[in-house]
Amino acid sequence: MMELHGSIVDFLENKVVLITGATGFLAKIFVEKILRVQPNVKKLYLLIRAPDSKSALQRFNNEAVAKDLFKVLKEKHGSKLHEFLSLKVTPVAGDITCEDLGIQDSSLKAEMWKEVDIVVNAAATTNFDERYDLALNLNVFGAKNVLNFAKKCVNIKLLLHVSTAYVSGEKPGLMFETPYYLGESLNGTNGLDIDEEKTIVEDKLKELKSDSNLDDKSINLAMKDLGMQRANHYGWPNTYVFTKVLGEMIIGHLKGDMPLVILRPTIVMSTFKEPFPGWVEGIRTIDSLAVGYGKGRLTCFLGNPDAVYDVVPADMVVNAMIASMAAHANQPDPETIYHIGSSVSNPLKFNIVQRCGYRYFTEHPWIEKNGKPVIVGEVTVLNSMASFHRYIGLRYLLPLQVLHFLNLIFFQAFASTYDDLKRKINFVLRLVDLYKPYLFTKSFYDDTNTEKLRRMIRETGDEENVFYFDPRIIDWEDYFEHTHIPGVRQREFK
Repeated sequence: MMELHGSIVDFLENKVVLITGATGFLAKIFVEKILRVQPNVKKLYLLIRAPDSKSALQRFNNEAVAKDLFKVLKEKHGSKLHEFLSLKVTPVAGDITCEDLGIQDSSLKAEMWKEVDIVVNAAATTNFDERYDLALNLNVFGAKNVLNFAKKCVNIKLLLHVSTAYVSGEKPGLMFETPYYLGESLNGTNGLDIDEEKTIVEDKLKELKSDSNLDDKSINLAMKDLGMQRANHYGWPNTYVFTKVLGEMIIGHLKGDMPLVILRPTIVMSTFKEPFPGWVEGIRTIDSLAVGYGKGRLTCFLGNPDAVYDVVPADMVVNAMIASMAAHANQPDPETIYHIGSSVSNPLKFNIVQRCGYRYFTEHPWIEKNGKPVIVGEVTVLNSMASFHRYIGLRYLLPLQVLHFLNLIFFQAFASTYDDLKRKINFVLRLVDLYKPYLFTKSFYDDTNTEKLRRMIRETGDEENVFYFDPRIIDWEDYFEHTHIPGVRQREFK
C-alpha cells in the first residue's frame, strides 16, 4: 500500500532522478517545478537526443532554460542561475530507442547506475498519425529500454511511466485505472504480439525500399497507413494510442519486482497556475481549433455541444507525477495506474470552449497582415459526420467548383480566392480526420486511485499550496477565456 512519510518537498531532497524526453512539453515543466520547490534535489539526469554531451547541454539551454517557463527560476537565482543548474542538472546525450539508452560514456553510465533513485519515462512521439516504425521504436521498444536501464540502477525506488488515458480507445462509458496485458485487444481480435508487430514493420520496410518507383514521401505515407491499419485491426483508433498501450503492456509484463506507476493524462493544456498561468508550447490538440477559429479559417466544426471533453492543465499533471513518486517510491505494490483528467470530477462541456472562444476573439480579434481585425462568428457545430459532409458540400465544395469553372473562363482571375478556399477546406478536413475519435467521445476516465492520492497529499498539507492537482478548483470558463486562449495566442499567433 502506498504511504507518504513527511512532505513531498522533503522527499525530493537529495534524490537523483533520470528523466527521458527531457526537452518535451511536460518534462520541462516537471524539471522546472522540482528545481523551484526543492533546490536541494541532488541531481536531475536529463536524457536528450543529441550526438554528444555538449550538444545535449545546448539543447537543454535553448529548448528549456531560454524559454519563458524558466523566468521564475531566473528571477529567483538571478546571475547565479547557470551555476545552480550546472550543479543540479546533467544533460545526457542518448536515445531511448537504443540499448542502455544510447549512452556512450561508460563512466557516466556507471555513475547513473550507482546514483539514480527514480526513473521518469516521458519520452514518446505524440503524433496521432506517426510512421509505424518510428512510433513502435519510441513508444514500445523505447519504454522497454528505459525499464531495462532502470533495472540496472542499484538504488532504484520507482519507475514512473507517462502514458495517455486514450489507451482505452473509443469505448463509451467509464474507463477504469486498470492495466492492459500482453496479447489483449480492444475488439477481441486474437494474436496481438509485440515481436510480431516488429516483424511486420521490418518486412514492410524491406518491401517498400526494394520498390524503385517509390520515393521517400510515398514510403513515409505507407508507413503511416500501416500504423493506422494495425491499430484499427485490434480496435484502437490511431497509431499513437496503439503504440502507447503496447508500451504499457511490455513494461507491465517485464517489470519484475520494480515499483511501477503508470500515469495516464487526458488532453494536456496550458498551465493553470505555475510557474505562471497559461504557459503552453506548440499547438496542442484543441488549440488548433482555437487558432483556426481566431484566424477566421474555421467557421464550422464537428462535435457534440453537450459532449464532455477531458482536459487537464499541464502543471496539475506534473504535480500528480511528483506526488505519485513520493507515494510509491520503494513500495512493493503491483503496478499502480492514475488517470489524470477532469471528466469525472469536473466535467467540461464542448459548448463552454465554444462560448469562451467566441467571447475572447470578439474582444481581442486576431489582426490580419493588412491591419484589419478578423471578425469571428458563432461556429456552426455539426453533431454528426453526415451533417458535416452535407455542410462542407454546400458551403465549400460547390463554391469551389464554381470558382474552378470561372478560373478556366477568366484566365485564373480568381486563383487566389480558389487557393484560399481550398486551403480552408483542407485544414478543416484534416482536423476532423485526426480528432474524430475525440469529438464524439462518450468516455469518462475514472480517477478513484488519483482521488486517494489527492487525499493523502491533502493530509500532508502539500496539496492546496504546492502540489495541487484537483480539477475541481478550476472554473473552466475563466480558465479558457483568461488563461488558456490568451496563452495559446501569445505563443502561436505571432
